[in-house]
Amino acid sequence: MCVRGLHWCFASIGSICVAAWFGFSLPALGQQMPVYSAPPRQMPASVAPETYPSTDAAAYPATNAGNYPATNAGAYPPANDRGYQSTSTPAQTAAGGLSPYDEVMPGISTGAVRASYDEAGPLYEPYGSPAAMNAAANSMASGAYVDRALIFAEPWTWQLLPSGLMYKSYLAGGREPRFGSQWVRMRDEGWLWDATLGGRAGLLRYGTDNAIRPEGWQLDVEGAAFPRLDLENERDLVSADFRIGGLLTTRRGCWEAKFGYYHLSSHLGDEYILRHPDVDRINYVRDSLVLGMAVYFGPNLRVYSEAGCAFNTDGGAEPWEFQCGADLSPAEPTGRWGAPFLAVNGHLREENDFGGNMTVQTGWQWRGQTGHLLRVGMQYFNGFSDQYQFYNIFEEQIGVGLWYDF
Repeated sequence: MCVRGLHWCFASIGSICVAAWFGFSLPALGQQMPVYSAPPRQMPASVAPETYPSTDAAAYPATNAGNYPATNAGAYPPANDRGYQSTSTPAQTAAGGLSPYDEVMPGISTGAVRASYDEAGPLYEPYGSPAAMNAAANSMASGAYVDRALIFAEPWTWQLLPSGLMYKSYLAGGREPRFGSQWVRMRDEGWLWDATLGGRAGLLRYGTDNAIRPEGWQLDVEGAAFPRLDLENERDLVSADFRIGGLLTTRRGCWEAKFGYYHLSSHLGDEYILRHPDVDRINYVRDSLVLGMAVYFGPNLRVYSEAGCAFNTDGGAEPWEFQCGADLSPAEPTGRWGAPFLAVNGHLREENDFGGNMTVQTGWQWRGQTGHLLRVGMQYFNGFSDQYQFYNIFEEQIGVGLWYDF
């Protein structure tokens, strides 16, 4: 267990170092605007030719309906059928005519920019769909990179009590603040009810006013209680952990980071003590500083790593802990039908000789317009207990859960 734990430890530390080097040593993604040596070329004024081609009927194809599409109203969709009014008339569009939006940035093909303006996208991206934005960026000259957020840049402002989070909670994290409930069957123990009663919210932001993908800097506060009830013994309280803390978070492009503090304490339930008088309560306490980084590989896949060091411990707790994992979860609003999700989390702790636990969750999710997330699904847990009164007890669980992230 010790050797395996060290491997996980080094892997976690390595991923944090690599993420930090790329995230802070290199220029931020999406901040390098292309530099052009000359302004865009302009079409010369048209000049009448000295001679004109023949105008007899044989020199031109027939103009009957079989050769050209109809120009009646049915040939073109209404101006608002894709959500936005185009500035080009049907005749201009058919002839390749340009609108004032066709030259938003030199070097971008006119068709790509027109698509990014006219094509409807999700509500959180009112200026175009991700596919259209990517098409515009990909049409740049070779070697140039433009973050699609810069094509229609959002201003940064100060916001009190903003909507959304820069650094969201890990979906399969066992001690992440949220509102949730798991009904699990544990080997040799029977059915248990593990609940999470809390959440995380933003207090102050300097950045974009975007609830789904905000960018900038944000100060968050978090808190939660984690009670465990014994369903086979009149729902007696077995134990409860409590966590409270604050975070400074940032997000730019596909990179996220957080730095913060949390206090965690664990308490044994009175009913459990009465049923097990030979069990000694421990005063498990952690006051810890945490540093986490995450990167998005595409809009829906997030990979993260976190390190924590406690400067005050008691009850068997040791300073170091590490987390790493991945969330495969649609980041945009899902609508009423929802979408599937998959999440994996590994948590290593020094008090377990850098062993720990692994949690896997999968199921169905619904994400709203403000970023709030509701999930329902199955959970599998294997490793040392997340209830810190039993931090050195091995558990294996399987069950169902319901989770809500603010």
